[in-house]
Amino acid sequence: MNIRRLCISIGVAALTTTAGVGLAAAANAPAAAPTTDVSVPFANHGGIRDWSADNDRGLWVQDAHRKWYYAKLMGPCMGLNFATSIGFDTRPMGTLDRFSTIIVPREGRCTIESLAPSEGPPVKHKAAAGAPASAATGSAATES
Repeated sequence: MNIRRLCISIGVAALTTTAGVGLAAAANAPAAAPTTDVSVPFANHGGIRDWSADNDRGLWVQDAHRKWYYAKLMGPCMGLNFATSIGFDTRPMGTLDRFSTIIVPREGRCTIESLAPSEGPPVKHKAAAGAPASAATGSAATES
């Protein structure tokens, strides 16, 4: 019986020491940045107006009120950059959020890691036909 009590005492002491070290490390760690996750309501009933792929890393989504959001994906999403249509799996509530998935036809599902407000996709400047690229971007120098 004494050996059993000794083993239990050693186990409790080890757990207490390990927990104390973990708490001390957590107290010294910098505070995590507050999450800015949002959701797009009624995504399953016309709540999504437009979308634009960010290669295979993420997706800009515009809601019915023309607000943009950036959906960062958990990993590369094969075929997203070239997809002409995608699906949004928003179950069970019909809300696009960090628990939703993107469905790329003939490729598979891509899980959303986070959804945050955004300014929208970057604007693409098209060069005029036959004009140098510097003239199209307005960076051409003028001589006096």
